[in-house]
Amino acid sequence: MSFLFLWLGVMFPLVFSPGPANIVFAASGASVGVRRSLPLLFGIDSVFLVKSLIIGLGLGAFIEQYPMALQVLQCVGALYILYLAIGFLKTSLYAQGEAQKPLGFVDGVLIQLLNSKGWLLVLLMFSLFSEKAHQEFGEQAIWVLVAWLAVLNISMHLVWIWAGGLLAKMSGNRKNQKVQGFIYFLSLGLVAVWLLVDNGLWRTLSF
Repeated sequence: MSFLFLWLGVMFPLVFSPGPANIVFAASGASVGVRRSLPLLFGIDSVFLVKSLIIGLGLGAFIEQYPMALQVLQCVGALYILYLAIGFLKTSLYAQGEAQKPLGFVDGVLIQLLNSKGWLLVLLMFSLFSEKAHQEFGEQAIWVLVAWLAVLNISMHLVWIWAGGLLAKMSGNRKNQKVQGFIYFLSLGLVAVWLLVDNGLWRTLSF
């Protein structure tokens, strides 16, 4: 239990903190509700599960050896997030009360596959806790860490979806929902711009 609490102390704020996926979850919950956001959740968390397994089984060493691969993912992911942000802006500006088309499983797969924060989070988890997990759980260490992360991800992502839906209900009228859509556009846009500015790929290529 002490190891679990130590793991939660590090991983909970990383998983729960605002990032590309969590902002999309909130926006989806606000736009189409919890039930219609589930395919998006399944897409994102299935990729999170796969990337946790392959990093735990050795891909992490490859990423550490070739950091430019993660930088390229971050660039492409930022552009995709910007594309999603523009979609929320269009809905906020032009929709006349009709329901927004929900983001689906494929959208979730793309978001998480290109989410550099997700890759770094898993790398950090294994670099910090792999040795201790092997002492505690032996050969099952990787599976235990992956399972813990999967449960934490799904539960926190459901919270973000629910919070977005609750905010939409509290917003009430169409005017407030338009303002909310613009806020989601702005949030995702700022995340995308920050990812592009923060990315070291431009400096590497220019050098």
